[in-house]
Amino acid sequence: MNPTWLILVTAAAGSMLLTPLVRRFAIRFGAVDEPGLRHARGVHNQPVPRLGGVAIFTAFALAASTASGLADRDHLGILLGGLLIVIVGVIDDFRPLSARIKLVGQLAAAVVLVLFGVRINEVTNPFGGLIFLGHWSAPLTVLWVVTMINVVNFIDGLDGLAAGVTSIASLTLLFVSVKQGQADLADMVLFAAALAGATLGFLPYNFNPARIFMGDSGSMFLGYALAAISANGLAKSATTVGLVVPVLAMGLPIFDSSFAILRRYLNHRPVYEADHGHVHHRLLDLGLTQKQAVLVLYGVSGLFSAGAIVFSEVSLGRGLALVVIMVAGFLLLAKRIGILEVRSGAPGKHLKG
Repeated sequence: MNPTWLILVTAAAGSMLLTPLVRRFAIRFGAVDEPGLRHARGVHNQPVPRLGGVAIFTAFALAASTASGLADRDHLGILLGGLLIVIVGVIDDFRPLSARIKLVGQLAAAVVLVLFGVRINEVTNPFGGLIFLGHWSAPLTVLWVVTMINVVNFIDGLDGLAAGVTSIASLTLLFVSVKQGQADLADMVLFAAALAGATLGFLPYNFNPARIFMGDSGSMFLGYALAAISANGLAKSATTVGLVVPVLAMGLPIFDSSFAILRRYLNHRPVYEADHGHVHHRLLDLGLTQKQAVLVLYGVSGLFSAGAIVFSEVSLGRGLALVVIMVAGFLLLAKRIGILEVRSGAPGKHLKG
């Protein structure tokens, strides 16, 4: 079997085997999402165990470390930072943490990554050549990681949504990396395959009706992993993939999070305070079922990922034109479904993100 497929299958099998065990553990020790509590998502009527992120991370780490043998310092850094963010998420899944404490944990995980040498040193200049970040390399890498952690955490609001979108994005990074065919991108192939496998293996348990939630231990880890994988690829081959491909691959949650921040600002609410205006909530308000809404958003995510693949293959001018068209299309969708609508009602305190 091709080594890439072996990593993906190993991670998927590990996730499928570990998730039922984690589910039983969560039920036994009370890590359960109760309807009506602050941490529940507002779309479930029955208690659902959390901690699914533990199964995802463990499967990811086992597949990645088995394939790489942790020979590289940056590989170890990715896994240690991932372990740290999962620990923060597990604590939050048992006893909800404040947004400030979670932010500290996210910053710590990002700093671990940077200390182990995973940082974005340069990016492609749209007008030719490279832009070297110099002393800005470390803080911008930390900002990238923390941003992606919260982007995925924001969109984790329906059964199977965050896991499915992450699967699509990681498969996109995997496809682009393999197609580029450069040895510099071997790390991106390794970790993207492990992440795709771990999320795909978890998805059968998480798709509606969910038997387990990934919890913050999962949503924060998925964002961290996507950021770390792309940063590691950029550190070794800035001219090949660039930031545009991972940003486009995660276009749906990035745009949704951006609109959430703007919407909460317009509503004079803290940006970390949950509301009922995310794209998945709006689709439910339009009458779609959970399954229908998630499948629609899988399709949107797939379009963004297809755009990322096309961008990696065409000239820079055509690629930028494609980006403009995709952004305009999403802005039109946002306007049609009222994502930026200013509301005077009380915030949805019990919603997930």
